[in-house]
Amino acid sequence: QVRLVESGGGSVQAGGSLRLSCVASISITSLYCMGWFRQVPGKEREFVSRIDLLRNTMYADSVKGRFTISRDNAKNTLYLQMNNLKPEDTAMYYCAAVGALCDPQLNFPFWGQGTQVTVSS
Repeated sequence: QVRLVESGGGSVQAGGSLRLSCVASISITSLYCMGWFRQVPGKEREFVSRIDLLRNTMYADSVKGRFTISRDNAKNTLYLQMNNLKPEDTAMYYCAAVGALCDPQLNFPFWGQGTQVTVSS
């Protein structure tokens, strides 16, 4: 089974930055589509960003211009650079992956355990 392990979360003040990492247990060249989601307790999980093997990217409107998704296939690692963080970015952030092309339904069978991001005002 594919394991995804996130790291890099923490507590920062508004305007600060964090870089999240997600290390996969397999070569991520097999994971054509990878992405980040976030969730606040009691709320539905929210799409943040995704990236495919060609490094085509997509972002939620709420994070465009502030977050950057990238992948290092040699390191089997997905990243999310988060700049100019806002209190509303506070959430548990999850790494997700699928061994297929990205699709509009955003179906990801593989998920990490999550890493908490807390942004204070």
